[in-house]
Amino acid sequence: MARAIERIERDIAALKETIRAIAVELQTAYASYLATLGLAVRKQLILASYHLCTQGYPENFLHLSLNQRQQLQQAIRKLGQLASEQLLTCIKSEEAGGNERDGTDEGDGQDGRHGGVTSSSPVIPAKSTPEPFPLDTSSPIELAKWQQNLEEVTQEILKKLSHDANLLLQKAGVLPKKLPEPILAAAAAAASEASAEVMPGPPNLLNLVIEIENEQQSEDSGLTQIMAINLRLGEIEFADTTLSSERRQIRSILVQLNKLGREYQKKHREKAIAEAEAAWRASWFE
Repeated sequence: MARAIERIERDIAALKETIRAIAVELQTAYASYLATLGLAVRKQLILASYHLCTQGYPENFLHLSLNQRQQLQQAIRKLGQLASEQLLTCIKSEEAGGNERDGTDEGDGQDGRHGGVTSSSPVIPAKSTPEPFPLDTSSPIELAKWQQNLEEVTQEILKKLSHDANLLLQKAGVLPKKLPEPILAAAAAAASEASAEVMPGPPNLLNLVIEIENEQQSEDSGLTQIMAINLRLGEIEFADTTLSSERRQIRSILVQLNKLGREYQKKHREKAIAEAEAAWRASWFE
């Protein structure tokens, strides 16, 4: 029985070494993926903003002066850059605490008039913090927890970026001023607190027909069509062959990790059974 336990322990030790190697491979793959994603997000944000300004609300965009348009475009580029940098910090365990969030605020100090454009509002999610890379990289459970949290934070960054971009466009005068903040927030989350019907349209844009109820039943009540930025990870990956290839690589690594995780649990179960059988025999007396 002692030999059986020793054999199982050797198997577990070998599995741990294999899992550690897979963990390094997974971290490296995510580092490359997030760097590529940052570039793709900046590109898709600009494309979505272009379509919204030229196809969604061309009249509003034409009302802006040349200087106001340039300020808006610069602010959109800066938002994309901030999001790209934040995606990169997600993978750095030593910076995973999100120190950049300290002392930041949500407002930009503008009154919402034409030309009041700035991108000083941070893209960093307020409620999500990346988990540090597990110290024990031989633990499949810890690795799975880290990977799931990283995916959630990535989605939160895209959601926050969409929301900030919509606010920016509204303050510049492109998006209608009458749209309330909850509607813009709901657009970034691909859902609306009001009744809404999602219409087909270009990627990373949400085309909605919403019903805004007015307590006074004024003429403004009723159906309103809105187009807003809604960056979606699946659409961003679909438009970038390098990014989609790196996503497939991550999926392949996760398949290996899940298989090793099941084997790891199986071996620990075998060890527990073998130790229990040995303990039973050691304490049994006729």
